[in-house]
Amino acid sequence: MPWTRRGGKAGDSPPSRNLRQQSQTPYHRRPTAALIIILLFVPVFLLLATISPASPAQKFKLWSGLHSGQDKETQSQDGNEYLIGVGKADITGPCVEINLMGYADPHQIGTGLRQRLYSRAFIVADPTNAADRFVYLVLDTQSGDTAVRYGILSGLSEFGSEYENYGHHNLAVTGTHSHSGPGAWLNYLLPQITSKGFDQQSYRAIVDGALLSIRRAHESLAPGHLSVGSTKVVGANINRSLFAYLANTEEERTRYNTSSEDDGSVEKDLTMLKFQRASDGKNIGVLTWFPTHGTSVLGNNTLISGDNKGVAAYLFEKSVISDDTAAEGFVAGFSQANVGDTSPNVLGAWCEDGSGEMCNFENSTCGDGRSQKCHARGPLFTVNDEGTSSCFEIGKRQFEPAKKLYDHLNEAPNPIRGSWVKSFHTFHNMSNHQFQLPNGTEVRTCPAALGYSFAAGTSDGPGAFDFTQHGSNSTNTSPVWRVVGGMLKEPTEEQIACHAPKPILLDVGEVSSPYQWTPNVVDVQVFRVGQLVIIVSPGEATTMAGRRWKNAVGDEITSLFAEEAQSATPIVVLGGPANSYTHYITTEEEYGIQRYEGASTLYGPHTLAAYINVTLSWIPYLGSSASSRPPRGPEPPDNSNRSLSFIPQVIRDSPPFFKQFGEVKQDVEDVYQIGAPVTAKFVGANPRNNLRLERSYAVVEKVVTPSASSAVPGSEASGEELRKERTRGDGEGQWKVVRDDSDWHLVFRWHRTSELLGTSEVDITWETADPWAEPGRYRFRYFGDAKSLAGTITEFEGVSGAFELVDPNR
Repeated sequence: MPWTRRGGKAGDSPPSRNLRQQSQTPYHRRPTAALIIILLFVPVFLLLATISPASPAQKFKLWSGLHSGQDKETQSQDGNEYLIGVGKADITGPCVEINLMGYADPHQIGTGLRQRLYSRAFIVADPTNAADRFVYLVLDTQSGDTAVRYGILSGLSEFGSEYENYGHHNLAVTGTHSHSGPGAWLNYLLPQITSKGFDQQSYRAIVDGALLSIRRAHESLAPGHLSVGSTKVVGANINRSLFAYLANTEEERTRYNTSSEDDGSVEKDLTMLKFQRASDGKNIGVLTWFPTHGTSVLGNNTLISGDNKGVAAYLFEKSVISDDTAAEGFVAGFSQANVGDTSPNVLGAWCEDGSGEMCNFENSTCGDGRSQKCHARGPLFTVNDEGTSSCFEIGKRQFEPAKKLYDHLNEAPNPIRGSWVKSFHTFHNMSNHQFQLPNGTEVRTCPAALGYSFAAGTSDGPGAFDFTQHGSNSTNTSPVWRVVGGMLKEPTEEQIACHAPKPILLDVGEVSSPYQWTPNVVDVQVFRVGQLVIIVSPGEATTMAGRRWKNAVGDEITSLFAEEAQSATPIVVLGGPANSYTHYITTEEEYGIQRYEGASTLYGPHTLAAYINVTLSWIPYLGSSASSRPPRGPEPPDNSNRSLSFIPQVIRDSPPFFKQFGEVKQDVEDVYQIGAPVTAKFVGANPRNNLRLERSYAVVEKVVTPSASSAVPGSEASGEELRKERTRGDGEGQWKVVRDDSDWHLVFRWHRTSELLGTSEVDITWETADPWAEPGRYRFRYFGDAKSLAGTITEFEGVSGAFELVDPNR
């Protein structure tokens, strides 16, 4: 039975099908309140401290097939022309002394930096109508966020009239779902608990970097063409909740079971949108969608990175530096898709108890009946490096087929056709949305709540105590947890019935003290350019949930717009988690199993159906001649200036007696073979004193002859913003920067040596297993910033001794 758009009970009426003919008509913290919060929420804090919310030859497929009767003569071989622009900027927040966002472990505190984080912006605009455009952001963060989005919109409004066409309706803020970035920037209280609240420095780094990436994309806008294609990605994801996935009907699952390598339990398709400038035919960027969790780097890691999506983007951008088809400043965005039940730990979940057994299929427990020893394994899990090697490999497995697809699209483009660039966004209250299912049944959603299996975590990051995935409830867990949940709010009988069969652990959606714990108001957003349709999801849709959502939207687009000139079969992708973070979105069948994903589906068993229902309500606003927008809806709160924070500030830095900042404490050796790690230790200062955005804490310099200084391997990206300190001369010759904070294999670590004295040390390590490492003479340079007791911050530098890197095979 087909989906129908929502009825009168749901609120605002949808636009009519003839829409194409219509025209557009300080809160301050209170110390006493903070103390009360600490006392009341300690039990919940202890509970959440145990929880993880983590959650060969390629065959190419190009979509084609214009509707019969379309005049192909009127279309360029390259498709329609649009205004296109891309931009990239640094969003790396505090890399030390801040809780990492993703695994919800309060003990996972940052100690350094492996890879800087970025915002990558992609703008598509109609050259004949300045108002018709959209900007899609890919942030190296756990998710999009309400406060971050408000901050970006506020910043855009301050840019002046040139940016007046950007707003709620056409800004998508998506996260790659990395679990290795600094936290303390989210809008709602629940994710703030393990980070000790909200940190303005962490928040502003994301907002300001996102704004800079949009500005760069906007300033680069130029006529160009778009092409789209897809390819299979093998070995980069599996379904971590297969028991729940199998609850979906066999008939539905069979539709997606195409081979032994692609059994349908996860999506293997990577979709790419390629941006090509018209003036010189050069590509300025690619935007891809593929689902795999940002949990390759494990929960015991304390170094900041973009996880496997960050690796894929890094490898792609590096690969086109000398590619004649790519413009300088090329940007590669690797966006998430229906990621909810996927895992990059492709060897499956195993019991780390010496048994050699895989975890229980139904509830991910081991022989002791608990989940704590059940851990998923990445492809290189035997390397004892917190998942770093597996992360690089999973990123590489996304990059390699993406690069082949890019090359293929250069040779045989599949153009985006259709002159329209459309978008809509609305806020919708999910706490009590009443609507009809396709079979006519009246249903409703519920105020947000989390179930017992939420506390069990996943095999990517297991929880603690006696919680398990599937089957956890108040009868088989300690009665303490019912007391803890009741201290927050005891759910009413109506709420219990609404969420059934979910046993409610935390009734977070009905608590607003001191401010909201989770969102009840969600973002509903879709973009359309030509035949490409982008669903912007605020939650982590599971594999099958994403398929149902995409299919419903594709069918509605086809039904409504089949008569449009240049109409083609819609290509529908889903990106997220975006704009806010609404945890998970499962099918009703998966919800009934109540593993982690079902227990984390906030608005009850009809959550997915509600998202589909509301989305379809506003699809007419994507018509080629649409000129109006849906009502904005009930706006969620912006808590960025009222959130609690118990994060200590930096008091002061001091060098040890008889030492200076930047002085080398442990120098490099004279000679290393390629493949060996090279480390130097410096007298340091707290990196939180200066995030050094668009710059670096650490670089590797190579001595070069003046004639070769412009062609050093590994330093070809002369346009990269981070590499500011390009060349220096001394008695040995010219020193040129060849590695910096953006490089995966250059690692910056910081640690306090004395809280009382304010002393600290910095280790800089170059892992010369780096695929681009070459023989030569090198040294490290450290850039730091020291804070005095009076609050003055002073920059300083330190330089290691020189070392030779030699090829052991020569």
